[in-house]
Amino acid sequence: MITLISITIGVMLTTMLTPHNKLWTTTIVQTTALSFASIFLINNHWASNWHNLSSILALDSISTPLTILSCWLTPLALLASKGHTNANPLANQRTFVLLITIITTSLVITFASLELVLFYVAFETTLIPTLILITRWGAQMERFQAGLYFIFYTLFGSLPLLISLIFFYNNVSSLSIPNIELSWNNNDLPLNTLSIWWALSIIAFLVKMPIYGFHLWLPKAHVEAPVAGSMILAAILLKLGGYGLMRLITIFSTISLSSITLILTVFCSWGALITSIICIRQTDLKALIAYSSVGHMSIVAAGIFSQTTWGLNGALMLMIAHGLVSSALFCLANTIYERNNTRTLAITRGFKLILPLSTIWWLLMCAANLGLPPSPNLIGEILILSALINWSILLFPIVGIATVFGAIYSLLIFQISQNSSSLPFLANIQTSLTREHLLMFLHTTPLILIIVNPTSSLVT
Repeated sequence: MITLISITIGVMLTTMLTPHNKLWTTTIVQTTALSFASIFLINNHWASNWHNLSSILALDSISTPLTILSCWLTPLALLASKGHTNANPLANQRTFVLLITIITTSLVITFASLELVLFYVAFETTLIPTLILITRWGAQMERFQAGLYFIFYTLFGSLPLLISLIFFYNNVSSLSIPNIELSWNNNDLPLNTLSIWWALSIIAFLVKMPIYGFHLWLPKAHVEAPVAGSMILAAILLKLGGYGLMRLITIFSTISLSSITLILTVFCSWGALITSIICIRQTDLKALIAYSSVGHMSIVAAGIFSQTTWGLNGALMLMIAHGLVSSALFCLANTIYERNNTRTLAITRGFKLILPLSTIWWLLMCAANLGLPPSPNLIGEILILSALINWSILLFPIVGIATVFGAIYSLLIFQISQNSSSLPFLANIQTSLTREHLLMFLHTTPLILIIVNPTSSLVT
């Protein structure tokens, strides 16, 4: 863990000092070393208790897979961005790489924080670099509106969490997660009071995921962000919300069956259905992928709120699988955008004959997105749906229809972008690059490894 933080700090320093002609090579090599160093953390995943690194940093079976995912996707985000940022001035390229590294460092510290104050500070630190990525390197003028939506939604959602942390400290005299888990459930506060503080604490994470109803900032941010911003948003930043919910569920276990939790479980299940229907009506490729993320995160939240072992395991599995698949889909969408300069589905079509090799990656990722066996997405969805249906059989038609619509829009993406007739102006576009195939291979490899050993992404 300390090695990971040291490498990220080293990347920041070398980014400022490396000559122009070696900037990208050096940075990608260093972040690749960060990815491989993070794999050794999987040994800590099998410990059900905290694996302490210091008094304020530790890892357990929940935080370890998310930390590895964060480190794994950092060089991929840089590799995907190399094509469209090479033409920028050197200062802009250095700033871009530095922002990606700052986000990675903040994410690693967030997932490893034992102290809630450090968790909150690192949680909020990701906002400013992500805002700069959206507003500075976004594709269109709407990026400034997207940045405003992003910053104000997340800041207003985080304020109740800060107030809740002060309340924790006043009642427990500690903000260490293990101490709070031990002492918080033994307090004498009435159930109604606990329910209010539970609701205030989770708003920040519901916005960050986001679930349906708190999601308006996400499609705007995804559509306007550069490919690295979309990859990091979809693959890692959304998982901060799920991680925070899983932590707070253990702290507030005494009210796990309160009316607020029950209402949220039904609301998230219903939100997944509504979002799946919205996806079918989208005309923008990146907006469609973004709305599918909202649907998947609503299912994840419902699994967490179910407060069952199957629900929590399914939520963690689906978060990891969705992080890899959605990041790959945004990479594929970017390869098309770099060639035809539009994301409109009516124009983005017929690429099966133009880019035949990329069609294989589209097929694999769309199949994984809809949960085709034996993808990890299917394992996560089965665990969550089983937990929800066991909780209430009345949820079966809602989550069942949501799953069907999920398959429909995933197949729709592939059908429109690959099998439809292509337009004449797309006849002479550039063929697929080796860099793009390498990106897809590095997204697919972890999915295959999870299929071989699914317990590596489950809560032990």
